[in-house]
Amino acid sequence: MAFSEQIKKYSWAEVQLQLYAKTALDVEQALAQKNRTWQDFLALLSPAAEPYLEAMAKQSHALTLQNFGRCMHVYVPMYLSNKCANFCTYCGFSIKNKIKRLSLTPGQILTEAEFLLEQGHQQLLLVTGETSKIGVAYIEQAIELLSPLFSSIAIETQAFELCDYQRLRNKGLHAVTLYQETYNLGSYQQYHLRGNKADYWRRLDSHDKTGAAGVHKLGLGVLLGLDDWRVDSAFTYLHLKYLENRYWRSRFSISFPRLRNAEGYVADHEISDKQLVQLLCAYRLCNPFVELNLSTRESANFRKNVAPLGVTHMSAGARTSPGAYSDTGALEQFEICDQRPTEEVAASLRQAGFDVVFKDWYGHKPSIQSGINLY
Repeated sequence: MAFSEQIKKYSWAEVQLQLYAKTALDVEQALAQKNRTWQDFLALLSPAAEPYLEAMAKQSHALTLQNFGRCMHVYVPMYLSNKCANFCTYCGFSIKNKIKRLSLTPGQILTEAEFLLEQGHQQLLLVTGETSKIGVAYIEQAIELLSPLFSSIAIETQAFELCDYQRLRNKGLHAVTLYQETYNLGSYQQYHLRGNKADYWRRLDSHDKTGAAGVHKLGLGVLLGLDDWRVDSAFTYLHLKYLENRYWRSRFSISFPRLRNAEGYVADHEISDKQLVQLLCAYRLCNPFVELNLSTRESANFRKNVAPLGVTHMSAGARTSPGAYSDTGALEQFEICDQRPTEEVAASLRQAGFDVVFKDWYGHKPSIQSGINLY
């Protein structure tokens, strides 16, 4: 049974009522538990938990130290293409935006890779728009090109089929990040007006395909601000628990992308810094082993302050347009807040007591040199 069948057991309105009905007593009972349930997650996510944020943060910090030590993994996105056939009202890559469209050639990909390797990066996230012109063959070629150079390759692209994920995994794919954006079907249809991404149910079941394909790590999340962030996060947690139970050989990560201004879109649904801290801590308290990602969408100061409370992975030195590291001038997907270079982010983390991890294994990797056959 896929998650699309599981989610039909729950009503958005009923979950919303449960969540907002939680009391201070529910929060205190959740904080006192060791093996927390979904109802405990709802309590810690609720407005009733806001006065308990300090207690949540202390427990979250302690659990993170216990299970992850002081390690902070650093990764970087490489945008391969901004070509997209989807009409998503909040995205700079939307087909309705009249922008310069670019897909990197193998040579341009290597140029980008050379820059990132010089910055010390070894964990790479490949990002594209969603169009048949940038299909599985293009992603496969990029993975073949880059896997000899980087310790891990993840993708954040369009949803593929099971056979495609198996094909990419066999070429060296390590992880797949795929956001549902919002679990509210009505809102989803309102924001996604055209293209394959408009199919809510197909996207919802995509992680079942990545799990069945044996992909090592699956990344989930919603765009915080498309709908009620508390309810969307409750459904994300349901999705996470379903995937953990069914695809237990894989690891899992949660990301917290807050909507940012993009071409033709101004974010108008807000989740405050304090509320984002509450959400992050709620995840850590209810799932001590899940990886939590915080990207450069957030400011340098916020990331510095929140890092000890449960974050395990951070992007650094990120740019959000294809070829941006070699300065092509293509449009960025969204506005970046933390624009510090990689070395500055790493230095700040070390100063705060973290062990900065660019890769979690050691082995020989060839460098980019003239005459090396990378295929």
